[in-house]
Amino acid sequence: MLIYKFGIRVVYKYIILHLNYDSMRFTYCILFFALISFSAQAQVKPKENQQMGYILTEQDSILNDTIELPEIIISKEKLDPESQKQFLILQNRVYKVYPYAKLAADRLTALNQGMARLKTNREKKKYFKIVEDYLNNEFEDRLKKLSRKQGQILVKLVHRQTGITTYELIKTLKSGFKAFVSNTTANLFDITLKAEYKPFESNEDYLIETILLRAFESGRLVNQKPANPINYDELMTHWEEKAKQQKSAN
Repeated sequence: MLIYKFGIRVVYKYIILHLNYDSMRFTYCILFFALISFSAQAQVKPKENQQMGYILTEQDSILNDTIELPEIIISKEKLDPESQKQFLILQNRVYKVYPYAKLAADRLTALNQGMARLKTNREKKKYFKIVEDYLNNEFEDRLKKLSRKQGQILVKLVHRQTGITTYELIKTLKSGFKAFVSNTTANLFDITLKAEYKPFESNEDYLIETILLRAFESGRLVNQKPANPINYDELMTHWEEKAKQQKSAN
């Protein structure tokens, strides 16, 4: 519990400090600090953005970051050029934010264990302050650079790795009213703190799971089991059946 109280305190600190600035950027600092209680360097292996015969440039990721991806169903059939490009844009976003979601799950567990060894409230408050200062110095500039779509994906991936949403966190430890206010603020920037990772329901989440699985197999990203197991064979079959239904309907 105490680990989450720290996260909540940082959330409201950032809301107050940055609401009058470029809030769309700072929103991701809020979301990230709400769940991560300690930090380390994000583990992403440097590699060219070259997959499936297409080079994704920085310009592509910026120009397309505000558009909604069309429904893409990965199957044995080759993607058309536009779907391929959109898939790679999503892949680039996932590569960017997954290490932070993994870090959240790692450090929530680690700090819970550390806090259990502290005996007095004074020790715990002092430790909270140390961690808060470290987070501010280490991650603020980095997370301000996340785009809106990257932030949306980060929220869902944090849910994938931890099994909890930011909204649930605030509601449990503060109040339903404060959770409502925080979620309303985030909604102004097309982010919902209630967002969950649902690869069987959301086409984007299915694509994210596909990207993650391929990245784990290739060593591009470091694998971490999700909070709730996902059977990818069943997931792929589900979306292939949906693709067949759509094709027959047309």
